[in-house]
Amino acid sequence: MNKMIEVDVSKIQMLDAYKLLIGTVVPRPIAWVGSIGKSGSVNLAPFSFFTAVCSNPPSLLFCPANHPDGKEKDTLRNIRETRCFTVNLANEALAREMNQTAANYPPEVNEFKEAGLTAAPSRKIKAPRVGESPASFECELLDVVAVGPGGSGSGHIVLGKVVYAHYSEQVYEDGKIKIEELKPIARLGGTSYCRVNDIFELARPKLGPTS
Repeated sequence: MNKMIEVDVSKIQMLDAYKLLIGTVVPRPIAWVGSIGKSGSVNLAPFSFFTAVCSNPPSLLFCPANHPDGKEKDTLRNIRETRCFTVNLANEALAREMNQTAANYPPEVNEFKEAGLTAAPSRKIKAPRVGESPASFECELLDVVAVGPGGSGSGHIVLGKVVYAHYSEQVYEDGKIKIEELKPIARLGGTSYCRVNDIFELARPKLGPTS
């Protein structure tokens, strides 16, 4: 049994708790979220607190945390206004462009243009998708759940229903995704990322005779 170091998370500083989370909950897939406001301004930003939820309805969630000054993200404001967004896959080929869109641009700046990306039209929603991404989901907003008292360190859970999907021919075949062609990247702690290049298989176990 390992000798454990105990941390009372309820008594440490917010930034220290954040470092523990991002250093331990790894690797984290990246939701590269495209959104549009009621004025027509578009936004593109990456979020690594992200996962799928269920398949009936097909849905996913991501969690935009507030800025250090306590302000909410432009992405969240846009989604509240137009009730839709896209989630685009960031892979090895798009790592630098994805990272560029993480810069703290003012609301009127178009991150698609800043990163040299194509704001491709979606089929069923207003929000644009990343034309260069090998996989994109069009999502309709299901709910926004506030977490925390607001201000710095607090955030929201954004739940979306997937209503349409786009895949490049290289990654999609007979309803299955070819991970070796998708080449996704994921976040680790600090400024570190990782590739998916060491895969192993484990079959689901069957119940034994004593179960």
